[in-house]
Amino acid sequence: MKKRKSKKTIILIIVSCILVLLVSAWWVFSVSVYNENVNQRFESYEPLMLHVEDFDGLQCTKYEFPSDKGQMLAGFLYSSGGHQRGIIIIAHGYGGGQNSYMDCANYFAQHGYYVFAYDATGNDDSEGEGVGGFPQGVVDLDHAISFVEKSGNFPDLPIGLFGHSWGGYSACSVLTYHPEVKAVIECCGCNRPTDLFESGGKAMAGDVIYAMMPFAKIHEWAKYGKYATNTAMDGFEASEAAVMVAHSEDDDVVPIQYGYNLYYEKYRDNTRFTFLHFKDKGHNDFFFDSNDSYKNEFNAECDKWAETLGYDRKAEENKERFAADKAEYINTHLDRARWSNRLDEDLLEQFVIFYDRNM
Repeated sequence: MKKRKSKKTIILIIVSCILVLLVSAWWVFSVSVYNENVNQRFESYEPLMLHVEDFDGLQCTKYEFPSDKGQMLAGFLYSSGGHQRGIIIIAHGYGGGQNSYMDCANYFAQHGYYVFAYDATGNDDSEGEGVGGFPQGVVDLDHAISFVEKSGNFPDLPIGLFGHSWGGYSACSVLTYHPEVKAVIECCGCNRPTDLFESGGKAMAGDVIYAMMPFAKIHEWAKYGKYATNTAMDGFEASEAAVMVAHSEDDDVVPIQYGYNLYYEKYRDNTRFTFLHFKDKGHNDFFFDSNDSYKNEFNAECDKWAETLGYDRKAEENKERFAADKAEYINTHLDRARWSNRLDEDLLEQFVIFYDRNM
């Protein structure tokens, strides 16, 4: 009997060790996949970047402010004319800095608001070898709001938030730490930071992503603590801010069920909340007029030009040459007036009306 028990014990120990090794290996693999896909540094593509000079009357002052680990973030205060009645802070999406939202900043500035936009950690003019993780968006926005409120560089005016995608999640979650914010517009966002990893991972790896999610959550919690577990809906509950949620059914980057549907189910009868539901505005081009064809026109012209090159642009040895030639083509042929004025002004007008009513 003792020998049998001894054998069973040994087998259990061996199986347990194997299980521990397998779980540990999967944990390490999951965290590695998370870091490889999330903790990247992003630089906006210079030839297509927007410039203050593209917008009549727009003024910009650059600032620097520290985030959680002392990394310096670049901030930009946009204004146009006088009689500003509030400050709107823009939290940009994942994959590029605040520059992509300069047209939105200009629209808000033209309609009576100061706009403070910033590059999150690991983006464009800000320090950081990489983004770090999705909760970093809330951390950086927390510091951006505190900088606007306490640095003495800005007038004492009501604060509103404007966030898209990653920035949409950040703008809602940060309400937990800044209940003084008066109004938030969240576009194409999600409830939890890991939703962004799940939605992107599902598109690439299918259902395998679900086996990684517990370890991604633990990794974010170990790195970011309270910021990792705080959700957008936690922010709603901690604040009395007015909230506008806008999303499109055909969003294939952050599907609508990760944010809008959850919020609508719980808050549709709450007068603090306004919901804008669309069918065909996508994700990356959410703010643009669907009838404006310039992007497609220019891309078609660029493709035709590329076919005329006297070398194989897809060959490895020609990659740098083609990148330089393409940048020169864009700088020479891009109609900057049309490129910088593609907004869906009917949508932006609804945003301004919302801010006017609640700030």
